[in-house]
Amino acid sequence: MSTICKIDCGGCGFKDKCRGCAETGGRPLGGECVAAECIKAGGETALAEYKAKVIAEFNALKIEGMPEITGLVSLCGAYVNLAYPMPNGQQMKLLDDSKVYLGTQVECDGSDKCFGLVAGTDFLLVSRYEAYGANPELILFRKR
Repeated sequence: MSTICKIDCGGCGFKDKCRGCAETGGRPLGGECVAAECIKAGGETALAEYKAKVIAEFNALKIEGMPEITGLVSLCGAYVNLAYPMPNGQQMKLLDDSKVYLGTQVECDGSDKCFGLVAGTDFLLVSRYEAYGANPELILFRKR
């Protein structure tokens, strides 16, 4: 599969549903890809600058127990679109399975849980969860 950002898609569980972002103009699963959009607009330098900006935004949140964020990777929405419990008892997914976001997972300080961080072009999302995304807790969803 040919990609715009040079990511290795070989291990992705969705590669059978995806034609690659180069063939689809940066919309590998039908939705936009943050990395492809950056590269199309300004090359790899634009993507690196955008990642640095998003990393700084995540670190500026100063969330207790969350270590400093040093890198982001492209993440398929279907992998990171967890169903969060809402105050009314309902479960709600906030992301789009067909988009590709920037994000990362880091271990919580002093806990067996992880923080999941996801950024789209217009939002930041921080959650905390157990192994394999079990029992997710929405920590922050902020418009950018």
